[in-house]
Amino acid sequence: MPEDPFAEDDLPEIVFVGRSNVGKSSLIRALTRGAADARVGKRPGVTRRPVFHVLDDELVLVDLPGYGFMSGVPRRFQEKVRRDIVRYLETKETILFAVHVVDAPFMPKILERCEKRGEVPFDMEMFQFLNELDLDPAVAANKIDKLKPIEFDETMDAVVEALGMFPPWRQWLDTVYPVSARTGEGLVELMEGLQERLKRAGHPDLVRFFSVSR
Repeated sequence: MPEDPFAEDDLPEIVFVGRSNVGKSSLIRALTRGAADARVGKRPGVTRRPVFHVLDDELVLVDLPGYGFMSGVPRRFQEKVRRDIVRYLETKETILFAVHVVDAPFMPKILERCEKRGEVPFDMEMFQFLNELDLDPAVAANKIDKLKPIEFDETMDAVVEALGMFPPWRQWLDTVYPVSARTGEGLVELMEGLQERLKRAGHPDLVRFFSVSR
């Protein structure tokens, strides 16, 4: 296998980005029902490597390394991972769009912490960056199964606010998708959002990979 499994194929890609431990890999498995062929790519200088999930040699779902705080990892290395993610997003010409995965129950804490410190959340920076690159990001607000019904709307409002958008969150239904990779809740709506983005990217032939009846 070559160092980059897709150096010659130039297959269209959907990139999954997000902090560490937000459930990117679990979400990819849920979306593909385990049908993807996962390959680990070797990128120069990157210890935490992208994982390439190949669907019928036609479409690649790229699980990028997590950005932001990493427990037990030196800050210098964390910054390097961020730079490598940015470089990948800026230079890979076959990316169709991005799925920005966030940990919904954790977002209120992130927002509160950043407001106290006068900082901009990493998630907001990434979401704005994806938009600047015209990567038409779909936000998968994962782990909603951990929320109580009374917490749901308030938490989702914190999600959109942490991304730099104004609540209420329900005005962003074409951008933000509450989902649980563990229980499957919200997967249908997310898949419909991915189908729409594939059509906008000029690949209606690939929507079948996110068909509910597949």
